[in-house]
Amino acid sequence: MAKQHDQQFKGEAVEYYLDHKDLGLRGCAENLGIGYSTLSKWVRDYSTNNGTIPTRGSGNYASDVEKENARLRRELRDAKDALDVLKKAISILGK
Repeated sequence: MAKQHDQQFKGEAVEYYLDHKDLGLRGCAENLGIGYSTLSKWVRDYSTNNGTIPTRGSGNYASDVEKENARLRRELRDAKDALDVLKKAISILGK
C-alpha cells in the first residue's frame, strides 16, 4: 500500500522544490525521500489548482457519513480479500 502524505507535507515538499529548483525534481525528491513522479505530480497539481494540492483520504469527505461509508467499504474489501485467501488455503489443504 502506498504511503499517504498529509496536505502539509505535500505543500512543504512543493515549496522545497520551488526554493531549490537548481537541484531539479529528481534531486529534491531524493532529498525528501519520495519518488520523482510523486513530487512531479504534486508540483503539477500545485500549479493547476491555485497553489493547493488536492488530497484523497479522510480530509476530502463532505460529511461524517461519507467518511464512515468509505471506512466500511475498505473494511468490507479487506474482509473479502481475507475470505478469498482462506478459500484458497482450504482448497489446497483439502486435496
